[in-house]
Amino acid sequence: MAKYLLLKHYRGAPTPVNDAPMDQWTPDEISAHMQYMEDFADRLRDTGEFVDSQALRPEGSWVSYDGEGRPPATDGPFAETKDLIAGFMIIDVDSHERAVALAGELSAAPGQGGRPIHEWLELRPLMSAPTTVTE
Repeated sequence: MAKYLLLKHYRGAPTPVNDAPMDQWTPDEISAHMQYMEDFADRLRDTGEFVDSQALRPEGSWVSYDGEGRPPATDGPFAETKDLIAGFMIIDVDSHERAVALAGELSAAPGQGGRPIHEWLELRPLMSAPTTVTE
């Protein structure tokens, strides 16, 4: 089994087919989208492939160590992930092909008008601990 991170982006990926920002959706369209996401996660819970998922709030801060005795530095001239990343899901699957198939299915979540978004999702494998050989 291998774990993968599926990142949902506000922007930064190619433009999805159904490209209406969520703040322009009706409450019913938002509910349908969220229900699709929950149903998808429930199905993966049933197969043992679900690890975690979270929607992210838009606010956030960059924080960095700024030297001994100094307060951490916050924010700066960086690409703000709070403007980019809307949420994530972690899956644990048998193969990269299965991860791609699930990401493709998640991309079909409904958006405005109930039509699939065709949202681009970033699929990244999580690092695992190196295997060791013992004699």
